[in-house]
Amino acid sequence: MNSITRKNRESGSGLPLTVLELDVNNHAGVMSHIVGLFSRRAYNVEGIMCMPVGNGQTSRIWLMVNEDTRLEQMIRQVEKLEDVLKLRHHDAGHEVFDRVAEFFR
Repeated sequence: MNSITRKNRESGSGLPLTVLELDVNNHAGVMSHIVGLFSRRAYNVEGIMCMPVGNGQTSRIWLMVNEDTRLEQMIRQVEKLEDVLKLRHHDAGHEVFDRVAEFFR
């Protein structure tokens, strides 16, 4: 997790981090569309996790991103993607990335 601790959640650029949790349809190309949206706008993604949900028809994606002035516009654009079913915005204290970091220690 790039030495990001629960108490100090900011990116290398000094911006605070936040977590976006997306429920998406699970098929080829969905992750590419989502990450491509961020990439085309030069919006850095600090962390990505993805897991299938239930019977595998849907997946959950967590994105750790910088919380800057462009974030609200990025959220609106992500929500417009056809395969994004639901988006939740969490503060940087969301524990999903901590759980994975603990696994690899």
